[in-house]
Amino acid sequence: MSFVWNLPLFMIIGSLFLAALTVLLKKNALIISEAWIGVLILMDIMLIRHTALNGSFTYSMGEFPAPWGNEIRAGALECLVLLAFLIVILFSLIGGRRYIKDEIEDSKENLYFVLLDLLVAAVCALVFTNDIFSGYVFLEILTMASCGLMIVREVGKTTLAAIRYMVINLFGSGFFLLGVILLYSMTGHLLMVPLSEALSLLAQNPEMKLSLAFSLGVMTLGLAIKSGLFPFCFWMPDTYGWSTPTTASIMSSVISKAYIFLLIKIYYRVVGPELLVELPIQTILLVLGICAMIIGSLAAIRENNINRMVALSSAAQIGYIFMALGMGFDSAYAAAIFHLIAHSVTKSLLFLTTPRLAEVSNGSLVFHDLQGSGLKRPLEGIVFTACAFSMVGIPIFAGFSSKLFITVAASDANSKIVFYVVVCALAISAVLNSLYFVRTVIRIFSRPEGDAEITTVKSELDYAVSSIGLLGSNVLLGVAPMIVFELITLGILQLR
Repeated sequence: MSFVWNLPLFMIIGSLFLAALTVLLKKNALIISEAWIGVLILMDIMLIRHTALNGSFTYSMGEFPAPWGNEIRAGALECLVLLAFLIVILFSLIGGRRYIKDEIEDSKENLYFVLLDLLVAAVCALVFTNDIFSGYVFLEILTMASCGLMIVREVGKTTLAAIRYMVINLFGSGFFLLGVILLYSMTGHLLMVPLSEALSLLAQNPEMKLSLAFSLGVMTLGLAIKSGLFPFCFWMPDTYGWSTPTTASIMSSVISKAYIFLLIKIYYRVVGPELLVELPIQTILLVLGICAMIIGSLAAIRENNINRMVALSSAAQIGYIFMALGMGFDSAYAAAIFHLIAHSVTKSLLFLTTPRLAEVSNGSLVFHDLQGSGLKRPLEGIVFTACAFSMVGIPIFAGFSSKLFITVAASDANSKIVFYVVVCALAISAVLNSLYFVRTVIRIFSRPEGDAEITTVKSELDYAVSSIGLLGSNVLLGVAPMIVFELITLGILQLR
């Protein structure tokens, strides 16, 4: 066994160990957490190189077979998605350092990083797990850690928003667990590969297809609730709006996407694309994804608070991912994963930018008060504009490439109706995105009423570093998308 095969386990166990160690630390928890995530990024890059050259591998923990042991699987796709998540977490920590220190009591700062390290461990485990029950366990850890990261702030409606988020997510977890129980009762397996083989045999019996559709349907419903697919998306404005910038950035860009990635693994590793086509789940996802794109954008247009607008924009962007999943073939899945990565690096930077624009607007996030904030903080204004252009789909940015890949995937569909529906939905959504993002850009770069003298505020180094990292990743995805897309395609082939 190659030493590299141990890295996924080291990443999970190391993050759990660091969470326990952080309890004892009185200082430097932030620096140690950032350093550890940097180490995780290096290990993940090693895994990407290994899996791209040598293929995927499965590691039995402790070398114990099922049902006593558990399995970890690493392929090019898992490692690439995890790299995007870790980059977002690292730069979210760097860009949100000041807010963590200012908004969280000193006595609770260690608790914040304990929860963050648990969150990192859960994300790594969700990405690498080859067992649907372990997936459920780490779903719960991720939900609890997320709620804790919100409550630690204790400002305004944070506790209420966290409780609402927890209740909704526990409903999602309950549906997912119900699906796991039903599949286990029918097959006697929890590991993905034996489960897939058993489902293939069951699917040969037409009478069992309804039971399979119901089991997979409730699992899909659970993860759709947790990721914020329409109509389960209206918890987002309060959840993201009342969190610290770092928490909002991670929750919108990593946590919701980790749930979606687990669903993709289940579809490919457990169900299989051939069987999934025979079930009505894909059509439902296509319809709900389109509804999310349109209704999420309409709700964002009506908002008068920039943080709530950005949060509702997330609901629309998640719709893009589910719409692509609803098309149900390899190129559409690859486009969905590319959009997942593109949205992660973009939305995280938006949530790091909006509070800084508010700081030069008397602490207000209301659009009227933000007038001229981009002139007062030029770097923040430029970064917000670049991210807005990416969300709209302007060339050279990641959002353009992801929407182009979705359009090309739609052209591969066997149905012309699907192609025309997807293209129309993309066009309408692009127009709606333009309405609220361009309106905001114009607002922040308009001189305040009365031609008051504008005093420029210099951006701190932490924000500049996070901006370079995340915006650089965005532009890289925009100008050289095929490098990432080909790796995604390779990873999808390895999932089979």
